[in-house]
Amino acid sequence: MFTGLSAFPLTPVPGNGNVDEKAFAALVDRLAAAGVDSIGALGSTGSYAYLTREERARVARIAVEHGAGVPVIVGIGALRTRQVLEAAEDAQNAGAAGVLLAPVSYQPLTDDDVFGLFEEVTANLSIPLVIYDNPRTTHFTFTDELYARLARLPQVASVKIPALPTDPEQARARVEQLRRLLPDTVTVGISGDAAAARGLNAGGDTWYSVIGGTFPEPALALTRAAQTGRPEQALEESWRLQPLWDLFTQYGGSLRVVAAAAAHLGLTAHHNLPLPLRGLDTEERAHVATVIEQLQLHT
Repeated sequence: MFTGLSAFPLTPVPGNGNVDEKAFAALVDRLAAAGVDSIGALGSTGSYAYLTREERARVARIAVEHGAGVPVIVGIGALRTRQVLEAAEDAQNAGAAGVLLAPVSYQPLTDDDVFGLFEEVTANLSIPLVIYDNPRTTHFTFTDELYARLARLPQVASVKIPALPTDPEQARARVEQLRRLLPDTVTVGISGDAAAARGLNAGGDTWYSVIGGTFPEPALALTRAAQTGRPEQALEESWRLQPLWDLFTQYGGSLRVVAAAAAHLGLTAHHNLPLPLRGLDTEERAHVATVIEQLQLHT
């Protein structure tokens, strides 16, 4: 479950402020049909932090129901430990195969704060957990020492690390360093879509993918090339997608871009992000649409 392509779909929230359950179910259907290795519901792309407990529980159930047997990993991050425990309970009750936990905060967190959070959550889990290291969003940076401490907790099965160094040798050295720190039972998951080919070629086990949630086919092509010993093909696919990576850089990250892309493809309503997130403006959306058509990502 914690290898290959883990695809993270949007949780569409149109202008009325309610989750578009029909559109979300259809997004999950597409991922299951494409053959992704796992589905990451309620990740950062899934806007988990903006949803109520009830909404998150419902989204988790829909993901499992429409996953057609594909393992579903559900994000459970929240400000308070009590809220995280509630989200974990709801994910388990929904039939999730695993959970994904980021240390969400308002006040800055210490390493001991984060360790205590994971310690309490894993003590109450019966399914595997992914450590979600997303410093750009959470403003918390994991140290290697903290990785090692957390990896010894029960149920920890994977670590999602930030993008690896640009140099291939340095990237491989970083993955090998992590392997020495982590138990054999804990996989190394990479993120940062533009660096995915580099991370998989360097020995990463899993790509926790933003574009995989909206464009599973090219994400799978890249992943399978790396998995089957074709590193150059994985890099070629990433280079082909460079205009998409450039959009992520130009528009301050991936979320607004994939939201505009999903709307352009008719997968969601025009407004599909929870307020106050307003998405891209008309000119920016047109730019995204042009890139999608140029890359032939419209199917």
